[in-house]
Amino acid sequence: MRLALIGQPNCGKSTLFNAVAGYQSATGNFPGTTVHLAWSKVRLNGSTVELVDVPGIYSLTALSPTECAAKQFLLDTDLDLIVNVVDASLLERGLELTLELRDLGVPMVVCLNMMDEARRRGLAISTEKLAENLGVPVVETVASRGEGVQELFSCVKHSIHPAPLTNGKNGQFAWHREIEEVIEKLQCNMCSSNCYASLPSRFLAVKMLEGDQDILPRTNPQLCHIATQLREDLARVHGRAADTLFLTARREQSRQLFEQVATVGKAQTDFRDRLDAFLTHPVWGYVALVAVLLGFFWAVFGAGSFVEQRLLATLTGVFDKFSAQMTPGSLAYTVAKGTWDGFAGGASILLPYLVPFLVGLAFLEDVGYLPRVAYLMDGLLHRIGLHGTSTVPLILGYGCSVPACLATRVLPSQRDRFLATVLATLVPCSARSTVIFALVAFYLGPMWALGIFVFNALIVFLSGLLLTKLWPEVSAGMVLEVPRYQWPSLKVISKKVWLRLREFIVVSWPLLVAGSFILSLADYFGWQRLINAGLSPLTSLLGLPQAVGVTLIFGVLRKELSMLMLVQALGTTKVSTVLTASQILVFTVFITFYIPCLATLASMVKEIGRKLTLLAAAYAFVLATALGVAARFLLGALKI
Repeated sequence: MRLALIGQPNCGKSTLFNAVAGYQSATGNFPGTTVHLAWSKVRLNGSTVELVDVPGIYSLTALSPTECAAKQFLLDTDLDLIVNVVDASLLERGLELTLELRDLGVPMVVCLNMMDEARRRGLAISTEKLAENLGVPVVETVASRGEGVQELFSCVKHSIHPAPLTNGKNGQFAWHREIEEVIEKLQCNMCSSNCYASLPSRFLAVKMLEGDQDILPRTNPQLCHIATQLREDLARVHGRAADTLFLTARREQSRQLFEQVATVGKAQTDFRDRLDAFLTHPVWGYVALVAVLLGFFWAVFGAGSFVEQRLLATLTGVFDKFSAQMTPGSLAYTVAKGTWDGFAGGASILLPYLVPFLVGLAFLEDVGYLPRVAYLMDGLLHRIGLHGTSTVPLILGYGCSVPACLATRVLPSQRDRFLATVLATLVPCSARSTVIFALVAFYLGPMWALGIFVFNALIVFLSGLLLTKLWPEVSAGMVLEVPRYQWPSLKVISKKVWLRLREFIVVSWPLLVAGSFILSLADYFGWQRLINAGLSPLTSLLGLPQAVGVTLIFGVLRKELSMLMLVQALGTTKVSTVLTASQILVFTVFITFYIPCLATLASMVKEIGRKLTLLAAAYAFVLATALGVAARFLLGALKI
């Protein structure tokens, strides 16, 4: 059996999915977190079912690529049951999608999630009346705390083959008389045309009358022509477009249903309302934002540097004891040292900064602060032709560029997605951030590392201005849901950090060990000199030692490799004894803006196409080289 979790953005679908499937789908307290389908097989009362977490969708009239993908899944997939997850605190709006989903004719259970927030807002909802009016079971949950989840899936088990619906016309809510007549007329033509038995004729008729461009190509030309004529007749009689007419009618249905099943009392005010007023204030909001970012920076650096110093010394001592019987310079010693350096570097140089960084990012995601950042940044981003919604991909880029690229699906146009993708790949991801912390902050001091982050933000802003000039287009205004604040679950944060850290442990760390092993062999047999000679034009232009050249190749595979391969190539963990402060800064600036890693490039091809990905990679390389050369001469002039 196949079950689908479907609902509007930020209603708690992924939280519910993870509650029964284990943490397999990224969650966050902001809309647009889920940007692709997540599948899992779960045990449901002794039976194995396939559970699908579908990206959030406001209605079946899709606009963004993410909504289109969710809609196509609904239209093309044979589902046994839909679990319609509704944010109970926004019930009236959520019911609009519920009414559309009923037209699909698939068995359905409505999950009223976030009931605690609904009560805080003074909403009293009668689930019995709602179930009676909809003709489907309704279950209350608070998925973030696991409340009602067991009852929900127990209800799902018994709803796979429900009794026929009896509410409204053919189990559906009736439209206005004029609209019903037009729907029936088009349905009659469908019967005579014997068209698309896989979709309910009523659903198909409504979507065709709305002018749905995903549905119309599915029909034969004659039926399409009839639908066009009827749609034009509706628009002429009512004085507005047919799709607006249906939207208004459905909204009215939702409002009437809400009034029948819910009463609105006095909302409970608490510290969250006062906190929100402060954090979104036109002056104090930005002060708070700077304070949060600085606190985040110092927390990551403080924890990382404390652990790095102690782990590095410990692991160095372990290898010295292990290699005491080996002859320095021999093949066995070289291979053993190279392999150990890869392992120890991941453990002592990268992990100490990566773990606190991911914990801090997960906390900011789950507490609900990121949508407030988007609100604050909306005006600034409008200056570079984007809007505040683009903040979400940019912030996700600090964690990993791959989900940042995927998150651009929520943006309305290809141009916006391209700009957001390029800018998201320019911000330092967790891998590049660890290079900044482990190299610049550790050897030159935290203020230099902070300067790199500030400089990066400035370049990202200027790049946005430049790219907007090259691809001018009026960007739509921001419509972003601002969710409630909530105290993050320690269990969820730990699982989220592990989900992101697992990629480093499973993919990056073995690459570090393998790359270090290969580099040690290349050094032993002299191959490294050939590679460095081939890259010497670039390294000499940047004013870096020739030995640094090979690290740039590994940096394309994974950004974490740049730091470890630098240590290996220079033959010491005390980088400051080999490189000057100026060279450390130039190397870091270049790596920060350098070509994205292979995984990011693959996701970019999927989202924006090969041509635009090639342009983005070329821009990153030219930008990194130009900034590296500029940093070299500027730092030289300042005698740093």
